[in-house]
Amino acid sequence: MLTNHITSPTLIAQGFHALSDPIRISVIELLRQKELCVCDLSDYLGVNQSKLSFHLKTLKEVCLVNSRQEGRWIYYSLNIRQFEILEAYLTDFRQNHLVSARRSCDD
Repeated sequence: MLTNHITSPTLIAQGFHALSDPIRISVIELLRQKELCVCDLSDYLGVNQSKLSFHLKTLKEVCLVNSRQEGRWIYYSLNIRQFEILEAYLTDFRQNHLVSARRSCDD
């Protein structure tokens, strides 16, 4: 299993939860192409900036996006390392899942 503190069960669950919202998935899809500021994301998605800021905060709290300030603008990009951690968790789960014989609850 992974050893980094960002891979704790709580943060892995929070990472998958953060990916469970259609707006956040849309943000991720846009950031796959390039770094963007809130105003560009807002325009592309047709979501007001305050609502979008909530979703960006959620993604940032679970380390799925990075932010940097340039002048008065904040630019967002993907934190690929955190996606790799989530992917490794799923890969490890799939590869190490032992299929046992089914038994009824009455056994």
